[in-house]
Amino acid sequence: MFQWLTVVETLGYILIFPGFLFCFLVGLLLAGIDRKIVAKMQKRVGPPVLQPFYDFFKLCGKETIVPAAANKGMFLGAPLLGLAALVVLQMFIPVFSFTAFSTMADVIVILYLLLIPALSMILGGAASGSPYAGVGLSREMVTVIACELPLVLVLLAVAKTVGNATGSGLVFSMSEIIRYQLANGSLITHVSMIPAAIAFLLIIPGETGSHPFDTAEAETEICEGLLAEYSGAPLAVYKLSHSIKVLTLESLFVALFLGGIGRALGALTGVLGLSGAAAGMITGLLGVIVLVLLCIVITILFISLVHAITARLKIEQVFKYYWTVVTGLALLSLVLAWYGF
Repeated sequence: MFQWLTVVETLGYILIFPGFLFCFLVGLLLAGIDRKIVAKMQKRVGPPVLQPFYDFFKLCGKETIVPAAANKGMFLGAPLLGLAALVVLQMFIPVFSFTAFSTMADVIVILYLLLIPALSMILGGAASGSPYAGVGLSREMVTVIACELPLVLVLLAVAKTVGNATGSGLVFSMSEIIRYQLANGSLITHVSMIPAAIAFLLIIPGETGSHPFDTAEAETEICEGLLAEYSGAPLAVYKLSHSIKVLTLESLFVALFLGGIGRALGALTGVLGLSGAAAGMITGLLGVIVLVLLCIVITILFISLVHAITARLKIEQVFKYYWTVVTGLALLSLVLAWYGF
């Protein structure tokens, strides 16, 4: 009986929360809010917030066309690989005090899993046999390389800050990072973490391929690039993966820098006089609501606003921007953390 309960619980994590259903609903909701906010900033009516849901189901109902020159297995399998990696990744990211697989989640695993969606797009583009996709995948590879260095430096800065405070050297365990914040407050209150937090927020549009960093799929230059030959359900999966990756990176930012909010949520349930299972349930529900609200705010400020006020960057500009400005901020944070500030 115990084994069956464990299996059901694990399936619930994978299929419902924090797995596929949560990622599907919140990811597409963030995409809809982004499109609506950008339209309002540009003085347009814009599509309804639920438009990404309509687009997803409409694409799923359309015919899937596989190019004659394509490697069919890789062409159709690549979108599913990227989506699966993102759902698994979301389960490794704590929602304040809750993590589906807390004993296995660490920063190194998360860093590896973050690469898989980009690699799946590169594999899918390469498998399509399209020259437009060839241009797009080369640009995607440059963007991945540009974003990885500052991202690694940010994660090292977080690991060093928590390690200094706990006397552990470098702490890569997400559960340890969250426990530290629940006991001592959010990392963003540390002087050394402010440049790292800014750098991470600047990394999100590049990692997700959002405007103005969507050089791999530039509609006006290379006809959707990597996705030029995709249609039907595989294209819907790629669009869904893009939305979920935004949610994943924003959730990771909250876990790394704003985990101390869980401390306030726990105190709130204490004020309400709740204890035991009821307190845990209410704290968990409040945590999910706060996470979604924070993701909406981050989307508006660092994706929608950037989209509305900037022109598309060229690929060499993207590379230079991430390896100078963003890397500089992340490196500054790491140096401050190393010297105990």
